Amino acid sequence: MIPRRLLPCAALPALIAFSSAPACAETLKVVASFTVLADVVSQIGGENVKVTSLVGPNGDPHEFEPSPADAKHLKAAQVTFVSGEGLEGWMDRLISASGYKKAPVNVSEGIKTRTMEEDGRTVTDPHVWNSPVNVKVWVASIEKALSAADPADAGTFRANAERYTKTLDALDAYAHSKFDTLPHDRRKVLTSHDAFGYFGREYNVSFLAPLGMSTETEASAAEVAKLIEQIKAEHVKSYFFENSNDPRLVRQVATATGAEPGGELYVESLSDQKGPAPTFEKMFRYNVDQLAAAMAKSS
Repeated sequence: MIPRRLLPCAALPALIAFSSAPACAETLKVVASFTVLADVVSQIGGENVKVTSLVGPNGDPHEFEPSPADAKHLKAAQVTFVSGEGLEGWMDRLISASGYKKAPVNVSEGIKTRTMEEDGRTVTDPHVWNSPVNVKVWVASIEKALSAADPADAGTFRANAERYTKTLDALDAYAHSKFDTLPHDRRKVLTSHDAFGYFGREYNVSFLAPLGMSTETEASAAEVAKLIEQIKAEHVKSYFFENSNDPRLVRQVATATGAEPGGELYVESLSDQKGPAPTFEKMFRYNVDQLAAAMAKSS
């Protein structure tokens, strides 16, 4: 680890007698539940944090099964971040197994959430990050938690948060520039599961999906048939796969409706570094470009 203070550690022994402060600041060990959140934490923490994502690139946070290594990472963490709203159903089990004693920081508190119907009950949609407006709430929560854990670097966290908030504002403006000029009746696409509700709310785009908010659910034959009829009636022209989900069901629906493939979307997981979506900023821009291109083509 590279020391982050103006004086190297070797030069500090003579000063210890005059100060009760630690000689060297430690890099914060931080855990985030999945890659999208881990990237945003890294943007705010910068070189002052070491972030471990429990769910890896291209992983599904709904169906994630923690390993002993994940428990070890969690137990060593000084700060842990979750998105909450029911996304990480496995987290309580992992906390119990690891012996972690702190409460995770729920970064989504304060977001105006949306509800949806799932198996006959009303549930909260957890996919808040698909709107950069919501991610600004994340940023404020992350900055506050990191500053509390490392007050000496609070100024750096604040500056990083201000910079990244401007990035999120630019992403929001970029999406509006792509969608606002498209006809409303062409802002419709088919995806694997219902994960784009906040995106749709922000940019007036309709997403149809054979599965609900979680990939752990299963669609009945009657539900799939109803969706096929709806797609035909509403003239949905494009469908998309998701990087972290099984594409077979959406391909089946697309075949029955004549929808054309629009590509792959990154919904709840970043790609690896060689892929098109290794950061949230790149993921969001990539999704916007893919969706806008398909809608413009169908227009």
